[in-house]
Amino acid sequence: MPVIEVQGLHKEYGSAVAVDEVDLSVEEGEVFGVLGPNGAGKSTTVECLLGMRRPDRGSVRVLGLDPVHDRAAVVQRVGAQLQACRVQPRLRVAEVLALYASFYPRAADWREVLERVGLAGTERTAFGRLSGGQQQRVSVALALLGKPELVVFDELTTGLDPAARRGLWQLVRDVRREGSTVVLVSHQMDEVADLCDRVAVLTRGRVRATGTPAELTAAAGDGVEHSLTFRPLPPVDDGVLEALPAVRSVRREGERWTVRGTATVVQAVLAALAEHGSTAAELQVGRVGFEDAYLRLTDQEVAR
Repeated sequence: MPVIEVQGLHKEYGSAVAVDEVDLSVEEGEVFGVLGPNGAGKSTTVECLLGMRRPDRGSVRVLGLDPVHDRAAVVQRVGAQLQACRVQPRLRVAEVLALYASFYPRAADWREVLERVGLAGTERTAFGRLSGGQQQRVSVALALLGKPELVVFDELTTGLDPAARRGLWQLVRDVRREGSTVVLVSHQMDEVADLCDRVAVLTRGRVRATGTPAELTAAAGDGVEHSLTFRPLPPVDDGVLEALPAVRSVRREGERWTVRGTATVVQAVLAALAEHGSTAAELQVGRVGFEDAYLRLTDQEVAR
């Protein structure tokens, strides 16, 4: 049985449709990404998974339970780090974690959890005196105190410095290796590509695509797979490259050009330059990455 099974999830706020017939299935032990632009329905979907909102129609099962009717049981088995961590600012970190640990019959040692999120030594610090990144990590620690079977991380590394981000990425891998299933809601494409086994891309309340990051990248790359940036020496007319069948776009920034096109675009451009007595100096060649695929799937302009 999947850890999460969603069928036909629909939720409206007044006349606005937030989630429209969403189907999702997450298997045990997966790191599953939920992606989409602002307003795509990600937060509403997660809130329905956690029992925080009642769907207007559709079926939601989490660990075999209805998260609304079986909310007490779900809370004991699911950990969640949401975007906002609301804690009384005068409480010390140790007090916050000890209080939350008391809610679980088999809680983890809060001191060990605090060390895992990189906050050892902050036990006596008031929550309100922590930096934004430290408060974020306290929220992650709270999500892990109950030794959850399923963990939901919503914008896990927002506002963190690179070292802290990498530390939490490793934590996600560790949590998964220890047996938990992870749902990761993120706008960080490198994070998703690095951590997630599969992802669902939402747009306008619907699931646009589901698959591994590699599968979605390959599918979205059909027709526009390569790019090259270079400085033509000597310069040639733009029309020389724009006329090539393999070229989809040509952009100039000062002396540097960026050309995007199909899989044969590199050979076509180099051959055209040579034919006109020019070469590609400072040449850089790239493939469409996962971020490019995401932008195309969500109908957003790829800025180059």
